[in-house]
Amino acid sequence: MTATTPEPDERTIYSSQHRTGVDGAAWPTFSEPVVAMLRSAGEVLHPEPAEVLWEAGDPYHLNLVLTGGVELVDRRDNRIVFVVEAGDFVGELGMLMGQRAFLPGVARPGTTLLRVAVDDLRRLIEVSVELSDVLLTALDARREMLKRMGEGGLLLVGDDEQDLHHLRDFAERNHIPYRTVRRSDTDLPGSGVAVVTGERRVLADPTTRDLATALGIDLWSVHDGSHCDLLVIGAGPAGLAAAVYGASEGLDVVVVEDVAIGGQAGSSSRIENYLGFPRGVSGTELARSAMLQAVKFGTRLASPRAVTALSRDTDNRFRVRLDDEIDVFASAVVVASGVRYRRLPLPGLAALEGRGIYYAASQLESPLVAGRNTVVVGGANSAGQAALFLARTAGHVHVLIRRDDLRETMSNYLAQRLLHHDRITVHHRSELTAVHGDTRLTAVTWREHDHDVTLDTAAAFLMIGAEPCTTALVDAGVDLDDKGFVVTRDGYATSLPGLFAVGDVRAGSVKRVASAVGEGSVVISAVHSYLAGLDR
Repeated sequence: MTATTPEPDERTIYSSQHRTGVDGAAWPTFSEPVVAMLRSAGEVLHPEPAEVLWEAGDPYHLNLVLTGGVELVDRRDNRIVFVVEAGDFVGELGMLMGQRAFLPGVARPGTTLLRVAVDDLRRLIEVSVELSDVLLTALDARREMLKRMGEGGLLLVGDDEQDLHHLRDFAERNHIPYRTVRRSDTDLPGSGVAVVTGERRVLADPTTRDLATALGIDLWSVHDGSHCDLLVIGAGPAGLAAAVYGASEGLDVVVVEDVAIGGQAGSSSRIENYLGFPRGVSGTELARSAMLQAVKFGTRLASPRAVTALSRDTDNRFRVRLDDEIDVFASAVVVASGVRYRRLPLPGLAALEGRGIYYAASQLESPLVAGRNTVVVGGANSAGQAALFLARTAGHVHVLIRRDDLRETMSNYLAQRLLHHDRITVHHRSELTAVHGDTRLTAVTWREHDHDVTLDTAAAFLMIGAEPCTTALVDAGVDLDDKGFVVTRDGYATSLPGLFAVGDVRAGSVKRVASAVGEGSVVISAVHSYLAGLDR
């Protein structure tokens, strides 16, 4: 095909013909058999010049540009962010997830499009390995490209980076492209944190739920009264594994996650003992790949959504109540809600969360500790990974543990690295006792052996204890142990028929990513057996 699109003008920052380098995978060339397959399922459109094909916030479909081109526009400053030219297609990862368009699409003169509806596209992905491989690789690469460029129609506005931390953390962990600007550099009235969407909506001091709703990612193809074969509570390694294996074996799967895809493991800076990754893999990367697999097989995701209640109805279905009073019905449920780090009952600590007190160490926090003292509280693998990650930029990292030997709770390879690192000191038999600072953390105090130590610090990362996320199960008749973990028997079955538990939330489980993935994969066999019994 020969492009008939005019050259991008001075307002354009990117053209799809830039196929080289890191973005090359984002712009594949479909083979003739794949194009023929798309033609069999799509329709050819001849839009008028400057016709708006979709607005920001609208649902959209795959559009293969046959002639001409499509401009993706940021209406806030009238920029042409992308020009998708002849031979390339318009589409992004969110398209398969039921998300709305980040940016409006406008037709150029002489444009002809082959449009394939998302439902039809899903069907083609199921039957064509070539289309599946090429398309999913491209969509994944495009999402990463958008994140790197900060182009996705989302603007986070705040007086400083600390105030924006909870929104940036949510966007990062949910792989949402965004840009940040200081409020003083905008003409927005007032003060504090705000979000400007691609639809030019302004959200003042929004919650992560507000942000998700504005972007259309909070309920991906899930509505009140939806039914599925399997509902998975939690999108950590165990939950995502259950989703991938369940959906790939023909089950209609819905995953509900209340924080971010990847769960607690998604915040790990580097996992080095996961099979098949000799150079290690970040929790974010592992979660993103697993999410892509789940979506590939048709999993529906609802995030951030929390399960508040669960019960059985007269038809042996589970009624799962979400925190916005939406009910989803499922034939079987897998609980993979994991655990959360324990909050210490220290005066002033809650007010400093996100302002020096953190529960995960990521690229967002790394610049904040550059050249300064940093404290990590905890002796599990997650704490060790965080300490090593922070030591790349921090002046010095102090790790506080309550035991005498780090290797009692941490993998040997991690413990050895911490103990021999010249910018990490492990403080044994130590416990955090106080935090200091009014609007930002300035120092911490801990009790070490029989004396107190106070240290000026940029940040403290609390990774202690593990409280199971089982609040919604308390009134459901599910057996829990004295610590609140789900009791299972005969594998992963709970006391409630049709309800299974896997991963860290299960009593007696091994708190490792690999074991969680294994449990999430294996439980699908038990789910199939249970569903077969219902059919009989």
